Formats: sequence, structure tokens, C-alpha cells
Amino acid sequence: MSRKARILVVDDENAMLNACSKILRQMGYQPVPVIDGATAIQLIQEQNFDLILCDLFMPDPDGMAVLQAARQHAPYTPVIIFTAYGTVHRAVEAMKAGAFDFIEKPFEAEHLQVLIEKGLQQSALYQERNNLLQQLEQQYGLDNIIGKSKAMQEILRLVKQVAESDVSVFITGESGTGKELIARSIHAHSPRRKSPFVPVNCGAFPENLFEAELFGYEKGAFTGAYRSKPGLLELANRGTFFLDEICEMPPALQVKLLRVLQDGQVRRLGGQQTREVDVRIVAASNLHPKDALQCGKLREDFYY
Repeated sequence: MSRKARILVVDDENAMLNACSKILRQMGYQPVPVIDGATAIQLIQEQNFDLILCDLFMPDPDGMAVLQAARQHAPYTPVIIFTAYGTVHRAVEAMKAGAFDFIEKPFEAEHLQVLIEKGLQQSALYQERNNLLQQLEQQYGLDNIIGKSKAMQEILRLVKQVAESDVSVFITGESGTGKELIARSIHAHSPRRKSPFVPVNCGAFPENLFEAELFGYEKGAFTGAYRSKPGLLELANRGTFFLDEICEMPPALQVKLLRVLQDGQVRRLGGQQTREVDVRIVAASNLHPKDALQCGKLREDFYY
């Protein structure tokens, strides 16, 4: 039998509190009714809830104070605000402060149930996301990288050191030595670990297609562009962009990517609007940078 969702209900009107709790029980949920904001804040600090229903207008601490406490102590718990007729503007302020949604009194039970189901779905997605992040950190944890030699221990020490910073990283080594594993470990231990890790093999695309993949394109930018598409750089925003076999990137594209890294902006093919991108670059190659620079596979300005 599945666990009933625990829902904290906060309202200073006894009649409303009892009626709402009865409705929630009929819907199959487990309500926890509370008649004042102070008790609600204490429970939020001490217990876990799947969702919070809270009246906006109560004696201090009011609904905004309860919302603030929820954002601080239970940031992934959706908060639905009760608001009286004609005070929607205050409910909108609450949503700007982090509330999931609001519902006007008096309300239909069906409307409330729809909002609760949406809120619980969001809560489940947050939980799944956090579980996946934990699995990611475990999978690419340094304890899972096998190597007892002094050279390997030095690499793991460097991974710990650079992961905490935001500097670009260039990884060199022969094919099959685990360059992408090191790149993913850097990302998994960095402040960007909750954002995407987007890998791209620079030798896997023809030059004309690679540009569209990197920067994206607008509808009608070229034959076959039937819809707009964000580029890999946009998808990696706030995360890590891993350029595998970077020395295979055409020099002309190195120039364009250098501009993106300098300006922090990207413009899709066929578009006029620029979009802000914040990515950390981790690159890898089976060539040593000095050799790649000497043979012209890597532009000096792009490398530095």
C-alpha cells in the first residue's frame, strides 16, 4: 500500500481548517492541521511534509512568514497559498517569493485537488532529481576511480583541487585512459554538479553541422530547419561543457567558440538575439597541447 501524502494545513479559522482537513482525508491524503503560523514554522523545521497549504492572512507570523520558513527549511516542498477574494495581488507576491500556486476562498474541492496533484508531482520530480544527483556523485566519486600508483594519486588530488574552482581544464592522455571519466568526476564534485554536464565529440560532426549543434539555429536558418533548436552551449548553461578530442574542432569554429567564451553570449544560426550562457569548459585530447599548437590543430588564442 502506497504511503499517504502528508499535507500541512495552516489556517487561523477553525471552520476552514476543519473543512479543508476533511476534504483532504476524503481525497486520500494525510492532513496535519495547524491553527497558527508559529506552530506551522516549528513543524516545518522539525518534520517533513509532501506539500503545504497555508492561509496568507493570519495574525503574525502570517502566511508570508510561513512561506519564508518553508523556502529556508524545506525548499523542495511546494506551498499552495489560500487567499481571500479580491486579494489576488498579494497571492501573486507570494508566488514571486516562492509559492507554488494559490487558490481563492471559497474554492471548489476539485480545483484544490488539481493543484495538490500538480504540487505533489513537482515534489516527486525534485526528489527524483536529488536521487539522480546522489547517484551521479556516487558513480563518479573519486573512490570509484581505481588507481594506486603515485601518478594516479596525483591526478585524483588535482581533480579534488580543480573541481572546487571554476577554471577551464585541459585533460590529455591516450585514447581509452579515462579522460571523460575524469571530466565527469570534476563536474560531479564541482559547485555546478546540479546543472547539466554536456559532452560533445569534436570529431564526430562535419564542420557545417557542428556549428549548428554548438550554437543552435532558428527556424528557416537553412534548408531543413523547420523549427528552432537550442545549441549544446545553451543546454549546458550553468553547467559543464565537455569538448572531447578538442583538437579535431575546425579552426574556424575555434574562433567562434572563443568569442562565446569571451563574451558569455551565444547567437543561434539565422538569429539576431544573443543569449547569455555560463559554462565551464573541460576539454580533452589525445594530443599534447604543445604538439597540437605546433601542427596547427589548435589555435593559440583559443588554447590560452
